[in-house]
Amino acid sequence: MKEQISLAAFADTKPHYGILDGLRGVAAITVVCFHLFEAYATSHLDQIINHGYLAVDFFFILSGFVVGYAYDDRWGTMKTKDFIKRRIIRLHPMVVMGALIGAVMFYFQGCPVWDVSKVTVLSLIFATFLNALLLPATPGTEVRGLGEMYPLNGPSWSLFFEYIGNILYALFIRKLPTKALAALVFIAGCGLAAYAIAGPYGDICAGFSLTGIEFTGGFLRLMFSFSAGLLLTRIFKPAGVRGAFWICSLAIVALLAVPRLGGTEHMWLNGVYDTVCFAVFFPLLVYLGASGKTTDRYTTRVCKFLGDISYPLYMVHYPFIYLYYAWVKNDNLTFGESLPGAAGVVAGSIALAWICLKFYDIPVRKYLADRFLKPRAKM
Repeated sequence: MKEQISLAAFADTKPHYGILDGLRGVAAITVVCFHLFEAYATSHLDQIINHGYLAVDFFFILSGFVVGYAYDDRWGTMKTKDFIKRRIIRLHPMVVMGALIGAVMFYFQGCPVWDVSKVTVLSLIFATFLNALLLPATPGTEVRGLGEMYPLNGPSWSLFFEYIGNILYALFIRKLPTKALAALVFIAGCGLAAYAIAGPYGDICAGFSLTGIEFTGGFLRLMFSFSAGLLLTRIFKPAGVRGAFWICSLAIVALLAVPRLGGTEHMWLNGVYDTVCFAVFFPLLVYLGASGKTTDRYTTRVCKFLGDISYPLYMVHYPFIYLYYAWVKNDNLTFGESLPGAAGVVAGSIALAWICLKFYDIPVRKYLADRFLKPRAKM
């Protein structure tokens, strides 16, 4: 059910689905933990919190649901350029902050896996400039050498696709009748299921590179989940759900933490699991979260805090994974030995996200809204 407005909202924003905000924060914290365990993994097969990458698909369906709820009934008075400006103001300040933090952390992380001595200051400045503008680096030209679109702040790749989704929504998808939108969801879902089950990886952990197979995977992830969220907005009829936040939070953590299925011999099994998650469980969790209502002050505060810090946390945590990774690799640490550091990264990332929100993100977006939006849309 709709509740209080987040700190991050425009002044004319509709009341938020408070539980959905909280679930976004739960998923963001799980992503931080997923990335921490990359320091000990040799491949997807032995990664702890193995399906943490599916949080992106949950974010996409949340985004589609929220965008549809917030904007579907405004197109009689709102122009495409106004929508695009609003979305840039909402999303881009933290893209810039993530790029700047990523540049500093990359240059001083000291891990021999990435030889910073081979990266000139000019190359680093150029990479930071590209990341800050959300312009992807091409394979073989980025500073980390892993073929990433955004080597200074890896999670920026999902924002690249988020922008694509918002543009497609403004120009095309919003105009589709509900049946046509349902057909688009079905077709994209079949494509993504085929990618998961019959594709080269046995999963949908794709999208971070401009290579053909990676871009295809990322685009299919966006098209299904974002469109499914829009469709869910149109057909949504809430049902009373008690304890929705806690039930859905537990479900999200459990789904993302399931070990890899099938090994190297039966990778399709893991693809089936990914398909069930993005096609069944995630839409169901969004439905339950939107249907539920917080009934006590504590849960309401938890949801609001998690919702407020969720996006900043997603955008600032990964540069600190570089430092943690270097520490673990340089000292050959086990997870038990590095547990205090891991806890520090999680707590520190949450604290930094809150600081960025309060003293950077909200003030910058208020300035941009005052400068570029009509008075009714000011923060």
